[in-house]
Amino acid sequence: MNSLPVIAAAALLASGVLASAQSVQVNPNQQAAPPNAPSASIKPYHAITPRQRLQWFVQSTVGPETLAVGVFSAGIGTARDAPREYGGHWGGFADRYGMRLTGVSTGNAMEAGLGAIWGEDPRYFRAYHQNFAGRIRNVIAMSFLAHNRSGQLSPAYARYIAMPGNNFLSNTWRADSEANNRAAAVRTGLGFLGLMGKNAFTEFWPDVERGVLHKGK
Repeated sequence: MNSLPVIAAAALLASGVLASAQSVQVNPNQQAAPPNAPSASIKPYHAITPRQRLQWFVQSTVGPETLAVGVFSAGIGTARDAPREYGGHWGGFADRYGMRLTGVSTGNAMEAGLGAIWGEDPRYFRAYHQNFAGRIRNVIAMSFLAHNRSGQLSPAYARYIAMPGNNFLSNTWRADSEANNRAAAVRTGLGFLGLMGKNAFTEFWPDVERGVLHKGK
């Protein structure tokens, strides 16, 4: 499946959300939002600190959600025996898991490092007081947008560099069958789709936890 048309459509949606967010007039008397509120329309926004940036890198690289996705991804690859060089056995599973982890860590390091130069905030902020459709738009848009030092939404330039950068760079150590430009482009598209999935989990899981898991208590 070619994921690039989906990514392009999502990017267009993100640009529309950015234009809408930039037109919002903030009421100075408005009640301060919780820390995870989207800062494009809700104040105050607190710029990410170096410590928070490091925490984001660690959580995004070896956090439970990321490691769980790695198990799923490596399991699918082992079942499909792709890439074939690793084989369909436990050793191949470990190789696939490790390969994904090197790519994730490289990409996150690039995004965190480059973003620190111009103040790009890589964190996802849950939607605040929006309906379901608005929250879905937030999930998609924040895959392509980020907050700057002043809290305004802008294109996530560090992510645009890091996502393809790590995928094309990893061609230098990947198995031959997937060490090519086409495979790197596909991995880049899947990376943005995977980020949307991660954002969706962050956005909706607290609701599931409150509404479903606490019902039995």
